[in-house]
Amino acid sequence: MDLTPKQIVAELDRYIIGQTKAKRAVAIALRNRYRRSKLPETVRDEITPKNIIMKGPTGVGKTEIARRLAKIMRAPFIKVEATKYTEVGYVGRDVESMIRDLAETAVHLVKEEQMAVVESKARQFAENKIVDIVVKSRKKNNADVAESVLKAQVADELRDGKLNKTVVEIELAERAPQLEAMPGMSIDLNLGDMLGSLGGLIPQRKKKRRVTIEEALTLFMEEESERLLDMDAIKAEGIRRAQEDGIIFIDEIDKIANRQSAGGGMDVSREGVQRDILPIVEGCTVMTKYGALKTDYILFIAAGAFQISSVTDLIPELQGRFPIRVDLESLTFDDFVKIFTEPENAVTRQYAAMLSVENINLTFTPDAIEEMSRIAVLENETGEDIGARRLHTVMESLLEDISFNADGNNPLLDVTVDRAYVTEHLAKEISAHDLKKYIL
Repeated sequence: MDLTPKQIVAELDRYIIGQTKAKRAVAIALRNRYRRSKLPETVRDEITPKNIIMKGPTGVGKTEIARRLAKIMRAPFIKVEATKYTEVGYVGRDVESMIRDLAETAVHLVKEEQMAVVESKARQFAENKIVDIVVKSRKKNNADVAESVLKAQVADELRDGKLNKTVVEIELAERAPQLEAMPGMSIDLNLGDMLGSLGGLIPQRKKKRRVTIEEALTLFMEEESERLLDMDAIKAEGIRRAQEDGIIFIDEIDKIANRQSAGGGMDVSREGVQRDILPIVEGCTVMTKYGALKTDYILFIAAGAFQISSVTDLIPELQGRFPIRVDLESLTFDDFVKIFTEPENAVTRQYAAMLSVENINLTFTPDAIEEMSRIAVLENETGEDIGARRLHTVMESLLEDISFNADGNNPLLDVTVDRAYVTEHLAKEISAHDLKKYIL
């Protein structure tokens, strides 16, 4: 999707309030990929992404910006936590596993797209197979009815959904197990691929299952889609997309910053992880089970609160590989009001949608939104600043009685949350803040 920076920011604005600098930075980084793709190959090979470090409190939109970007661009995307990795030679995940995870995500993305392409063929095959199974069963009691007539009847019933809950016995090919890589191994082993390379010398085993026709339709479609897909082409395209369009979001990078430890020395293990990440970000080749993957053109976005440490506590070489630095701001009262009301996935809309299942029509007045926003700001100021995540805490406390008592048996009930309702149900939080004003 070739969106301009302005269009990318506009898309992000639909879900994320504020943080204009961060949105502009990532929008430009994404657009630069498109610009690079239009250049001659000799020039293109020399241009690498300008990686980004986002600094800001938790819950202000760092992860959400990266996640929404990947959805907008339909790009392979993974989120990893820097603290989950260990230095080479220690037990735990090595940093190359993030590249293998990206390859897995990219191949899965391409496979999903190709499954959609062959869906109509796979459905036709699955329907024909189910019709044959049902006709064979009915033929025993309808020997005098022509098979073509039975097939037409069953096909009509299948399309109308009349057979969905009918249980049938089907045969499916057994899937070969996949051996997970042990810590320190670079690739996983897929026995299905290994046996498939023997050219069909080993017959594929079948397994009988009793399922509803609705389930059988799905299972047969999946099996036929797998047969129709060119997995070699999918793997190659997956690797290409991971290399050219992949985005890796490294969260909590501040937790591996090489700050002074309590004893006065440096934390060597943290620096070791940084040094292992360095060649991945600089550009290297990592072996995956789908083939070699070059990391030179992957976009890396790192993020952290940096409350105790600083960006400058990272090793200089790693700092140099993240030339774009963006400070994200703490959320204000006005931000909270907008977050409650403007995004398409606003928390008020989420709770209203959930309670609508219980025949409750939940609405919020403007003064209720203001009061909830005021309380959220106070909670963040006097406690831990957890940004927009505070809104879920406020909403859960506010709607606890409604959520507990709702059972879906009542007729449609209109519930309006106003300032008085907020004051009454969040009295404990409000009282706590009022008391803190008098505590030195």
